[in-house]
Amino acid sequence: MRNKKKITPHSLRHSYATHLIEAGVDLLEVQKILGHRSVLTTSRYTHLTSQTARNSKTLINDLMSGFSIDWGNVK
Repeated sequence: MRNKKKITPHSLRHSYATHLIEAGVDLLEVQKILGHRSVLTTSRYTHLTSQTARNSKTLINDLMSGFSIDWGNVK
């Protein structure tokens, strides 16, 4: 028999915040949605997942691909 996880309002709120972050919603928007005064409180509801890490890498790479660096005659 499998152990059942206890589902609480807190765990649902935590999961919701994490899914919003994974979907690309800005942390400050999540703060507003959850009604927190401090973004530090909101950050406790989120945790880094492999999906968040992949999204971050993609966003950074997309941003950096828009730059062109010319080193000229650097020796």
